[in-house]
Amino acid sequence: MKDLLCDQFQETVGEYLIRHRSILDIMAKLQEANSRTNRAITKAVTSCGCVKITADRQVIPPDIDLAQVKEHMHNHLNGQLCEHCREVLENELGNTLFYLAALSNSLNLNLYDILLKEHKKLAALGVFNFA
Repeated sequence: MKDLLCDQFQETVGEYLIRHRSILDIMAKLQEANSRTNRAITKAVTSCGCVKITADRQVIPPDIDLAQVKEHMHNHLNGQLCEHCREVLENELGNTLFYLAALSNSLNLNLYDILLKEHKKLAALGVFNFA
């Protein structure tokens, strides 16, 4: 079922992407969508204030094993997105997904296959994937 949703989304993107069909346009629009996502997060912090970023050095005790490191890592976020900021971010992330699907279409790649491959890699390598 989930593969059907992903495939349908990718197919719909292919049908409705009209103006920006060039791979160059798609790459630029994907980058723009990513930038707009970053800007929306920034505005949630600086304009709205619904979330705060309190960043400092990650401190990992030397006497713990790799499985425990996650417990000591922080995302530096405090608070929750308000309804407005959540809606803006969902829209921006949706645009990012749209252009990611468009890029996949241009290169004749299947998003579901990519997701499945990445999931299998994560499941096999676990924390060692990005350690």
